[in-house]
Amino acid sequence: MSTTATTAAATGTPSGSTGRHRTSSPSRLSTRLPRLSSWSWSSLLYVAPALAFFAVFVLYPIGISVWYSFYDYDGLTVGTPVGWGNYTAVFTDARLRAALLHSLLLLVFYAALPVCAGLLLAGAMSRIRVYGLTVFRAVLFVPQILSSVVVAVAWRNLLADDGPANAFLRAVGLGRFATSWLGDFTTALPSIGVIGAWVEYGLCMVLFLSGIVAIDRSTYEAARLDGAGPVREFLSITVPALRPQISIALILTITFALRNFDLIWNTSRGGPGTSTTVPSLFVYQDAFQNRMLGRASALAVVLTAVILVVVAVVQLALREWDGSGRRTARPGGKVRS
Repeated sequence: MSTTATTAAATGTPSGSTGRHRTSSPSRLSTRLPRLSSWSWSSLLYVAPALAFFAVFVLYPIGISVWYSFYDYDGLTVGTPVGWGNYTAVFTDARLRAALLHSLLLLVFYAALPVCAGLLLAGAMSRIRVYGLTVFRAVLFVPQILSSVVVAVAWRNLLADDGPANAFLRAVGLGRFATSWLGDFTTALPSIGVIGAWVEYGLCMVLFLSGIVAIDRSTYEAARLDGAGPVREFLSITVPALRPQISIALILTITFALRNFDLIWNTSRGGPGTSTTVPSLFVYQDAFQNRMLGRASALAVVLTAVILVVVAVVQLALREWDGSGRRTARPGGKVRS
């Protein structure tokens, strides 16, 4: 009998088993599990303050909002259970459906435009080597760090009837296009969208610049040897390599678009009429003006669910290829995807 068979007979292990399986014997695992468990419990002590803060200021308010959403509650008297009545009111109110449509339209300005502008700026600045480029990048990022109230007030004055925007149009002979940008039913929502795009593009640019730095330079050199130009390099190398950064940028900008309140409140307050209303505006009005906390909580829960669904769709659409999607080659076989 061979040495392998003798060892297998003595240990009760099949002769075809490898040494890797023998290293994971129950006795070895029993000595490792307690040490791993004690390490895990001790590590929780370091994150306990953050977990406590998260539970008190995030999880608890979410739970209370879900609880209030099933009551007719004004914040002062005892609430009356209404079951799914608040959610029914949310989905049957035409004004709320129009407000949700406005938020979806703002996704084009708040998410698509900033990501495209950030990609173009990051791609251009990664190839340009000029003096003072760092200062230029910092200036482009300034809108992201400004207060939303400051941004709203500045743009409200800029787009006023007698503001600089209309004065410029009249000075260059385009006075017929001058209008009350935030007071016109057709231009109010796009104007707010432009403001949001101006705020968000700096964040996207910085994310993409950080991703471009991590790309291997030899990849670009190989592409140039194959005859690829700047546009081809950008589309075939830079954009695919920035897939993780694009996903993060879309998640942040989409979340900002769907939950945005202060920018719209300080520019148009939802007007003229209801042309710029968004769900977060109705949450504020129902909770603090109409004293309908139950309905406001239901709308907040629905808005949170919409944000989670949209973010999940974006993550699924832009996730990196895993083992099932990456092109691999089997020995003696063809390349499969």
